[in-house]
Amino acid sequence: MSTPSTVERAFEAALYADSDAALDTGASLLAADSSADAELARRGEEFVAGAWRRGWQPADVVRIVRRELADIHVQLASALVVAQAKDDGPRGPRWAVQLAELDAEPPRTDRFSYATAVLELYRLLLRLPSIEPVDVPGKAPQEPHKDSRMLGRIRALLAKAEATGFPEEAEALSAKAQELMARHSIDEALLAARTHAKDAPGACRIGIDAPYETAKAVLLDAVAGANRCRAVWNEALGFSTVVGFEPDLEAVELLYTSLLVQATAAMTKAEAQQRAGGRKRTKTFRQSFLAAYAHRIGDRLAAVAEGQVDVSGGELLPVLAARDVAVADHMEQMFPDTVTTRLRGVTDAAGWEQGAAAADRAQVRARPPLR
Repeated sequence: MSTPSTVERAFEAALYADSDAALDTGASLLAADSSADAELARRGEEFVAGAWRRGWQPADVVRIVRRELADIHVQLASALVVAQAKDDGPRGPRWAVQLAELDAEPPRTDRFSYATAVLELYRLLLRLPSIEPVDVPGKAPQEPHKDSRMLGRIRALLAKAEATGFPEEAEALSAKAQELMARHSIDEALLAARTHAKDAPGACRIGIDAPYETAKAVLLDAVAGANRCRAVWNEALGFSTVVGFEPDLEAVELLYTSLLVQATAAMTKAEAQQRAGGRKRTKTFRQSFLAAYAHRIGDRLAAVAEGQVDVSGGELLPVLAARDVAVADHMEQMFPDTVTTRLRGVTDAAGWEQGAAAADRAQVRARPPLR
């Protein structure tokens, strides 16, 4: 019978127990044996590969680590994911983008602290539940989108709109970005129909960070619906899965991020004015502000969507109808059981009124007709 390795003994002591004493025991074993480092890293890559098999992606893992642990664990997880990628099979284009955004530099600290952090990270990785996969292993990455320059222009316009301190400039920039975004999505739908391309819905996950997650999830749902997508929120794990065709998924990511930035900036300004007037209920004000913002944006986006049916004459309507059915079917396959949630804790009238007003000022434009 072979003698257990240092890593195996450390894992046995620490990975399946929650106590600090168990972690200290395992970390002490690892810190005292530098020859165990290679095996420890290899086992970590195996844990990462196990997370992929359970439906997770690089951004998902880093997000849950950031949410549950500390910065050192985020650094460790990022380096581990990058190291594992060399032995991984081909993935979709979003996977490659997520890998490129990771920092592969491991943290520098003493051996005991390092070993403790590694064991805490591995314990989290082992306990990750299975989630709905949004990327198919073995599928070769797609070629860069032919309109990627347009998406770059949209991103640049939205970034400038969020950064400027002049409302008129922000309005002009956001309006132009929305125009390009809408034209890009409709052109892609028509092109796929005319060329009989084998286009099918996909999915992506978008993080919903604390605080006020419910209001943010409602905002994302409104943006998704307006762009012919569906969003399903996983409250426990802090993300929403958005189902739709690729150009529309890109639009949802860009628009949701921009509107959230606009909402946060408007909320901060309104809150400062409230506090200057002697109000102290910051938490309830923010909750009510974001809830109203999400609700009002949803109304505005729904009105915009209703006005799109006559775009491009009679050709576009059946194309969009077919894509709506395909998205609904794909969502049903991924999420056969879903429930509806409610906004709670909305008790501040001033926060609601100012949030609704901020939503009215946010840049949402109808799709322009094709010419």
